[in-house]
Amino acid sequence: MDFLKKFVGDKAFYKMTLTVAVPIMIQNFITNFVSMLDNLMVGSLGTEQMSGVSIVNQLLFVFNLAIFGALSGAGIFTAQFHGKNDNDGIRYTLRYKLIVSVILLAVAFSVFLLFDEALINLYLHESNDSGDIALTLSFAKDYLKVMLLGIIPFCIAQIFSSTLRETGETVAPMVAGFIAVATNCAFNWVLIFGKLGFPALGVIGAATATVISRYVECVVILFFVVKKKHRFPYFKGAFTRFSIPKKVFKDITFKGMPLLFNEFFWSLGMSLLSMAYSLYGISVVAGYSISSTVMNLANIAFISLGSSIGIIIGKQLGANQFKEAVDTDRKLIAFSAFLSAVIGIIVFLIGDKIPFLYNTTEESKELAGYFIRVCALFIPVHSFANATYFTIRSGGKTLITFLMDSVFIMCVSVPIAFSLYYIFNLPIHSTFFIVQCIDLIKVVIGIVLVKKKVWLNNIVAE
Repeated sequence: MDFLKKFVGDKAFYKMTLTVAVPIMIQNFITNFVSMLDNLMVGSLGTEQMSGVSIVNQLLFVFNLAIFGALSGAGIFTAQFHGKNDNDGIRYTLRYKLIVSVILLAVAFSVFLLFDEALINLYLHESNDSGDIALTLSFAKDYLKVMLLGIIPFCIAQIFSSTLRETGETVAPMVAGFIAVATNCAFNWVLIFGKLGFPALGVIGAATATVISRYVECVVILFFVVKKKHRFPYFKGAFTRFSIPKKVFKDITFKGMPLLFNEFFWSLGMSLLSMAYSLYGISVVAGYSISSTVMNLANIAFISLGSSIGIIIGKQLGANQFKEAVDTDRKLIAFSAFLSAVIGIIVFLIGDKIPFLYNTTEESKELAGYFIRVCALFIPVHSFANATYFTIRSGGKTLITFLMDSVFIMCVSVPIAFSLYYIFNLPIHSTFFIVQCIDLIKVVIGIVLVKKKVWLNNIVAE
């Protein structure tokens, strides 16, 4: 019983955890479920259309994660400033988020407008399958041009939504996300297939629907902030000036910016892994796109609980509640692992049947089913790694998380994936399974670091 008490919380613990986690889970579920519907709609157009959209989404994934990393770096401080009731501190993090977002937007527009075709071609390779490379490239370029129109409202919405979540307000971002994905889903149906008198725009329609939903989400979240401004005093005067005390700016940069680089290089690493898989042909690109969409849905529980760990533990550390933080964190990790194991079993049992919902080649369906079932086996592994990552990050140890996350994938996973193709000539089935196994190393590293309590720090103490 004493052993169980270390890892299983009481009713109050789970109520507190779910109060934070459930709105994030719902928002992520709605977003990823609609992404799966989007994937199904685009997939019904053909393998080349789905592959072209998948490639562009891999490229935009790098930008989205760079934004997430930059905001999360400042967000560590937001959570701890909230723990000590320092509204000026939260205002400084808001300004920092805006400045770094503008810089990343400038870089993104420059790269995507100048090197769009070159970047897309990195994923297109001659193979024995029947995919049309030129057609896939054309669809991808059309999709990217429209999608770029939505990255500005995306950044604005993320700045405000992330700050609300870090200060305990998780419902409003969830509602905004729900409205956005409902908008996206509705316009997808109308614009992709030409319903209600609109022309059938195919992949351009899919991109247009996404852009419209990004603006809707931005407007909804800003409307909420303005209407409820009395509840969030830290928004008042946040952007009337852009001054940030030198010490705060330096602390966020040195402790928080490794998260930007971490998310950038991790997402780049994931894109390079996708590139390694694409060496096997367009059928693999389509199969991997299907499996990624399904697994994004399956991984919601542990990803949302990871975000909750950052919020809950960050607040406790900011209030110097170190003993409570250790106990809470241990139970949160155990809860995340348990949920992930249950979900993993369910996904494994039904995973090979989901791809038959798609209008693509039989080879792509078979590969997608295999990828899904392999990933299902490793959901608990990724859950442990994710939970330990957010624990270490909550205490400001972002250099450590940078090494165990992005450096690991760039220096270990990616080279191994390319080596298995170029040197050992292994089939995609073996390559994919081996790459998944590598993450077991991250779990061991994460558990050791959490037990050593390297993360037990108040980074906003005077």
